[in-house]
Amino acid sequence: MPSKKFAWTWTVKPECLDEYVRMHLEPWPEIMAEHTRAGIRNYSIFQNGNQFFYVFECDDVQAAFAYIDRSDACQRWNAITSTMVEGSFDFGEAEPIQPLREVFYLA
Repeated sequence: MPSKKFAWTWTVKPECLDEYVRMHLEPWPEIMAEHTRAGIRNYSIFQNGNQFFYVFECDDVQAAFAYIDRSDACQRWNAITSTMVEGSFDFGEAEPIQPLREVFYLA
């Protein structure tokens, strides 16, 4: 049975790397609360140079992303961080995040 994990990668622009890391080491409390309200749990971000790997668990990813898309706090955060990555935070796009295929899961 597949897990309820969702994962993707993004590349952070080299000139934004320090600020991007700092923001994620000291996230806004309202961002943390909004992700929890959206149903996201066990969220981790791993760094390898300027490549970042994101993974979280969620029962309904579509609903979670819709909630985050309506969140003023998340919109403010994304307005800053979206300029730092090669990719899109625009949930209005067909696939703003390219999910990774899970090929192994040990419960």
